[in-house]
Amino acid sequence: MADNSAPVTIRTRKFITNRLLARRQFIVDVLHPNRPNVSKAELSERLAAIYKTDKERVVTFGLRTIFGGGRSTGFGLIYDDEASQRKFEPKYRLIRSGLMEAPPKTNRKLRKERKNRAKKFRGTKKVKAAEPPKKGK
Repeated sequence: MADNSAPVTIRTRKFITNRLLARRQFIVDVLHPNRPNVSKAELSERLAAIYKTDKERVVTFGLRTIFGGGRSTGFGLIYDDEASQRKFEPKYRLIRSGLMEAPPKTNRKLRKERKNRAKKFRGTKKVKAAEPPKKGK
């Protein structure tokens, strides 16, 4: 059933050249019979080949497989250059594409304790309350 070498057909529609955001944007229709789905990486490579651009500038998101399988629809963007991509793309998509590093996560309990400590103060003292307590005292 799941054959990764099975043929995939990619069609784009509602193609718009958005000069203000320095990108081309479109809806991607992917036909993939005999295959569960197509990865975003493979989709980016194929779209880059079709539109003769670098695969790092291609961003795909919002892909949904239509009920019954064999067909997926999503949204695609091709940025003109890396600077405009960094400027206009949301941070979470920059992290996904590897252009930005994810901020370090603190655990949930510490975040909540810090928030609740800060609630007890007003103004500039609030910043000091949000800092983690000193271990020495």
